[in-house]
Amino acid sequence: MSSLSAPTSAPAAPYVGRFAPSPTGPLHAGSLVAALASYLDARANAGAWLIRIEDIDEGRAVPGAADTILEQLDWLGMHSDGEIVWQSRRKELYQAARERIADWVYGCGCNRREIADSRLGVGPDGAAIYPGTCRHGLAPGREARSLRLRVPEAGEDVVGFADRFAGWQEQRLALESGDFVLKRADGYWAYQLAVVVDDAEQGVTDVVRGADLLDSTPRQIYLQRLLGVPTPRYLHVPVVRNANGEKLSKQTGALAIPSGPQGRDEEAAVAALQQAAGFLGLRLASPAPSIGSLAAFWQEAVPAWASLLAERGALLELPG
Repeated sequence: MSSLSAPTSAPAAPYVGRFAPSPTGPLHAGSLVAALASYLDARANAGAWLIRIEDIDEGRAVPGAADTILEQLDWLGMHSDGEIVWQSRRKELYQAARERIADWVYGCGCNRREIADSRLGVGPDGAAIYPGTCRHGLAPGREARSLRLRVPEAGEDVVGFADRFAGWQEQRLALESGDFVLKRADGYWAYQLAVVVDDAEQGVTDVVRGADLLDSTPRQIYLQRLLGVPTPRYLHVPVVRNANGEKLSKQTGALAIPSGPQGRDEEAAVAALQQAAGFLGLRLASPAPSIGSLAAFWQEAVPAWASLLAERGALLELPG
């Protein structure tokens, strides 16, 4: 069985990380954990940390949410080391990428009901596995609703990568994903394409994000191979869940962390960061109530993150 494994050697470029929130609402405890992990990993590796607003799905974007997120990050002392990028302003890049891999892209005329009725199963992320109905051309009288990317045939479709937290991961694209969407029926570019193009264009070497996106990584690595762009290192941290075991999100009742004038005091910022640090398992040198400033928190949190990675064998050896 052939494998499209990601390389295990470190990228040659200096460390570049990113935090890429979707502006569907303000930061909450779950999204703060992902932001903190990505920020600490960049700082522990003397790298750059970028912010990207993933608003490619403009139908779900909440007006003003991106500005609120940026204000919250600023309040927490987390500042981008470069220009903030907005996916909704980069559609020409996604179109250019689609044209580069045109031989692997085809139009799909299936609607959701038809896919659900004929699906091969359900993938690890809960999505229906597309059966390839339109892979060899549209049926007479059908028009393309979306664009899909052809994955390798079964037996040639294994994508593997080493996650710095979760260890070795593999996915059989043909059996666990199927040909996946690059451009949706509503005209928006799909997340999988946009994130690959953006990471490559921004020179991202390290992706630190929530484990809910672990199942997306093999598809992204496959796209990276087709486009001929580098594959970053990956680190997926556990996601925060509510009392019912659901991923914490706006839809499952997550409360926003403080924002606006009523939440601008430094003590509240430190408290929010300490809660996120505790979830990640960081052992700070000082007990919680005694860290009274953001500067003091960051001074302790960065080495605590490095110590946590050392315990897990996940420290990076970067070129000098």
